[in-house]
Amino acid sequence: MSPRVLTTLLALLMTAGLVSFALAQEGDPKLAYTDPAQAPVDFTIQGEYAGKVRFDQETPFGVQIIALGGGRFRAIGFFGGLPGDAWHEASVEVEGKLEGGVVRFEDPQGEGRGIWRDGRLRVENALGEELGVLNRVERKSPTLGQKPPEGAIVLFDGKSLEEWEKGRMTPDGLLMEGAVSKRRFRDFFIHIEFCTPFQPFARGQARGNSGFYAQGRYEVQILDSFGGIGAKDECGAIYGVAAPRVNMCLPPLSWQTYDIEFRAARFDESGKKVANARMTVRHNGVLIHDDVEIPGPTRAALIPTESPEPGPVYLQDHGNPVRFRNIWVIERQ
Repeated sequence: MSPRVLTTLLALLMTAGLVSFALAQEGDPKLAYTDPAQAPVDFTIQGEYAGKVRFDQETPFGVQIIALGGGRFRAIGFFGGLPGDAWHEASVEVEGKLEGGVVRFEDPQGEGRGIWRDGRLRVENALGEELGVLNRVERKSPTLGQKPPEGAIVLFDGKSLEEWEKGRMTPDGLLMEGAVSKRRFRDFFIHIEFCTPFQPFARGQARGNSGFYAQGRYEVQILDSFGGIGAKDECGAIYGVAAPRVNMCLPPLSWQTYDIEFRAARFDESGKKVANARMTVRHNGVLIHDDVEIPGPTRAALIPTESPEPGPVYLQDHGNPVRFRNIWVIERQ
């Protein structure tokens, strides 16, 4: 079986149907789940799958399944493994609807089939011989839960809102979108943990949208871009300035991390800008921006002009229930 045919087979399998149920084809794009226990069955299927398939030799392969609501999904296959691993090609994107408790999907060219049963994906050739199995995986950032070092400024630890203007906290101790830090910063390193909601019927910028703004001026986008292409307006982007090197967005309701080194714009004694702001960003532990130059404030900045004055940490309210925790800053001299 050729790589192209197998990739198509796997993607079709992922989107053809893993459980039997009937749901409406359309739904409210504002419908948002922040608790996995309350989410519909689509949430339990959406996610990342990985394993090995055998062509002439055994090859790592990954698939991301994105829920589109009402039992519909989009699946993307990656040769070499999932994004951020040793993958080298996003090979196919296919949409489909879930049907049946056991899925049997025949390759249209008759070269093989895929069979889903009990949460495992079995790929067979035309003779019924197994070529590989993909299992569901849940990746976590290596910096998730990282404790602030000595000398760090803790902005949020789930206990208090005293560091925030307009700060709101959920009953279970999570910071809500729309918060502005009381402290102002110039050059700094920041660690942020965030979680986007599950909004299966939403699309694009309406799906888990928020943002981290350094100095209230320069945004690193927060968005449910799981399965996206990694554009300049998707998760991890320095909004409108630079797309991430790789789309490291995990599925919604997964806790994710940004670890960001920020250097403020420089001004001479007359107030003239002599150097742009710069930023290095790691998303879920993977370097996605390396000392990127930012020419000016990004779209929808809280502080839309540049000056030598320091600025706050701003967590944008874009109308979606994005949650935050474990936020701390190390000031640079």
